[in-house]
Amino acid sequence: MDKRENLLRALRRDYPKYVPFDFTLCPSQTDAFERVYGTRDYMGYCNFPFRYVEIGATKLNIDYKRYYQNAGEDYEPLCWLSDWGIMGKSGGTAHFQEMLHPMQGFTSADEILAYPWPDFIADYRWAGVKEKNNRIIRSGYATVAAMQMTIFELAWYHRGLEEFLIGFYEEPEFNEVLLDEITKIRVKMARKYAEADSDILMLGDDVSTQLDMMISPDLWRQFLKPRLSAVITAAKEAKPDIIIFYHGDGNLSAIIPDLIEIGVDVLNPVQPECMDPYKLKEVYGDKLSFWGGLGTQTTLPFGDFAEVDDTCRTLIEKVGKGGGYVLGPTHIIEPEVPFENIEAFLRAARIYGKY
Repeated sequence: MDKRENLLRALRRDYPKYVPFDFTLCPSQTDAFERVYGTRDYMGYCNFPFRYVEIGATKLNIDYKRYYQNAGEDYEPLCWLSDWGIMGKSGGTAHFQEMLHPMQGFTSADEILAYPWPDFIADYRWAGVKEKNNRIIRSGYATVAAMQMTIFELAWYHRGLEEFLIGFYEEPEFNEVLLDEITKIRVKMARKYAEADSDILMLGDDVSTQLDMMISPDLWRQFLKPRLSAVITAAKEAKPDIIIFYHGDGNLSAIIPDLIEIGVDVLNPVQPECMDPYKLKEVYGDKLSFWGGLGTQTTLPFGDFAEVDDTCRTLIEKVGKGGGYVLGPTHIIEPEVPFENIEAFLRAARIYGKY
């Protein structure tokens, strides 16, 4: 059984041999990893069971500055959303940035329709994607298509959070147009990723705080659920066995049954500070797999080696029981985490992860 098959079996709750794991390091922790292990490629060094596949770069050369006339001159593109025209200013802490919003101040739906939306569906951007997927699969790894920040986050990134949330009540038609334009793109992308033989489609939106939903569950069901369902349906129509991964920070327990209903297979990151991963396994473990569970606000930064070791062991034994679990931190590992705790995580995954 290669790493790909084991990961897919774990996510399908189908008798994997061991619990897979992954993590993401911030830049300063990547520097520390390089000092200790001699490489910045921690994904390859730790031999994660999956590899990401991305589409080709755009040939469009759009100047978004006209949407930021009031932002001053000291901003730079946020590379991870440059296709969407989202800009930001460098922040004062580590790798953080202040986000700016190109549609802030838009007053009509016509302005949304006239916005230079990205050309993600252009054929040239998909050239060779299926071949890349197949090469990765032949090498024994699962292929992951990342499409997180699927709809909700992209909408408020464009408009600004306050304006967007108020818009649900004061200008719902405006919000509908914005959500529809994003959903059209996402539906087509999901279908293309599935047609290209991707194993896992990573979706997600942070719709919750650590206390509760950012919008009411009823509002989410009215505006977001049918659109997210359309994205998932498009992928599963093209490839019925594609695994749908959903990332949502915070406490989204109110909509977990809805996510299962529309086809989500894997929930991430399962923050233990606001959701009990053991209870979730007990209630939903026959329908849903879990990816994450190790607190990056509690155990990793503030625990010691022994606490990290014990927490990972317990997560593996209880949430990983019978499959359905990938061990991982609930967020990027930030600068304040002692490096020895990262090593404790790696050691625990190796020692306790075998079934």
